[in-house]
Amino acid sequence: MTNEIAVIQNKILVIRNQQVMIDRDIAELYGVETKVLNQAVKRNIERFPERFMFQLNEKEFQFLRSQIVTSKTETRGGRQYLPYVFTEQGCAMLSSVLKSPTAIQASIQIMDAFVAMRHFLQSNSEIFAELKAIRQHQIETDIHQLESDKRIDELFDRMDRYAIDDTQGIFFQGQIFDAYAKFESFIAQARQSIVLIDNYIDLSVLERFTKKNAGVQVTIYTNPQTPITAQDVQRFNAQYPLLEVKHTTTMHDRFLIIDNQTLYHVGASLKDLGKRCFAFDVFDSSFIADIMTRL
Repeated sequence: MTNEIAVIQNKILVIRNQQVMIDRDIAELYGVETKVLNQAVKRNIERFPERFMFQLNEKEFQFLRSQIVTSKTETRGGRQYLPYVFTEQGCAMLSSVLKSPTAIQASIQIMDAFVAMRHFLQSNSEIFAELKAIRQHQIETDIHQLESDKRIDELFDRMDRYAIDDTQGIFFQGQIFDAYAKFESFIAQARQSIVLIDNYIDLSVLERFTKKNAGVQVTIYTNPQTPITAQDVQRFNAQYPLLEVKHTTTMHDRFLIIDNQTLYHVGASLKDLGKRCFAFDVFDSSFIADIMTRL
């Protein structure tokens, strides 16, 4: 990978579960002012549907400022509007409205960067899962036999970029890293208790809960035929107390309840996140008591 592609790849962010670039970063690469780029887009707005380009809301912009403090996006400066972001298709379309040699060359490099990012996520999906399982055991030396320390730091840095807080979302088949990073952020919110209702769990689900905060009580309601044994629970509690597994046959859907206050409805079992397309959303907390009484 060339230095130019690596620099551009670091400017690719994940917002609303899409890989995007900010208008100001693209304008810099294309050698034009941000307002010139956006004016060109407005003149050709029919070429930029929402799946190509959308404007950040205030919450997304504030999150961006907190995560990328060294970039030009950390403050609005003289901007009178929230930034626009462009997906891979949108970046490609820009080269057709900014018809300069610089824009064409920049567009090629941007496309290469998006492709490199996808390859990175796909080729490292198994590594992400392994890192999350062994991170607490402080055995980076074993990891180093597979990947360098620099790559580990890069992986965790990318994981942090997926923590945008939202109340609903869709993950498509293959977005394993996106899904696990999102649900780890849910688990990290808990300060007192986590309740998982999921008929199909295995040891990989218990691995997810090793990332919970100390002292958080975890209760899992699952099918009596679950492969999780009493010995598995005992071993988990020896390191990450306190876990309790209970059995139920009254529920079909998956639910995650955080601190008895936030209710997530999850379209896939936690052991299968990202393997197929699924969605999640947040339900009104008034449903929590009703769900718990029906278990």
